Amino acid sequence: MKKIFSIVTATLITILTKAQGNIPSQNANIDYSVLKVCVALSVAFLFMVFILTLLKRIFEYRLKNKIIDKGIPENIASSAKQRHTDEESIIAVKWFAILTGIGVGLTVIYYTQPLGLHSLAIMAFSIALSFLGYYFFTRRAGK
Repeated sequence: MKKIFSIVTATLITILTKAQGNIPSQNANIDYSVLKVCVALSVAFLFMVFILTLLKRIFEYRLKNKIIDKGIPENIASSAKQRHTDEESIIAVKWFAILTGIGVGLTVIYYTQPLGLHSLAIMAFSIALSFLGYYFFTRRAGK
């Protein structure tokens, strides 16, 4: 139910923002071919992540069924499940770091108008710094 509500809300927001009319662009020097390539790469990345997540869920389900069929002792099955929940919490931190880096990068880009090649460099560095922060977090969490 939450996913349906989120999808409907996102769709309505995009429709409402399009209803503003023809506003002259402040940044008439944007190279739209670069923008199209970035959007295409982002969509391809999201599609691949979706497929990989779907395959991971399917294989985990099959593994759980085999564990039940083989009659593996409960303590071994619970240890496998425990590793999975720890992994999910670290994945949540990774996505937090990535999205925070993207947000900081977009904020810096907004204040350093006009858009250009330096905007891509700012995004690359902000995402790289967020991955660096995630790396240090995992090293500290591993100890």
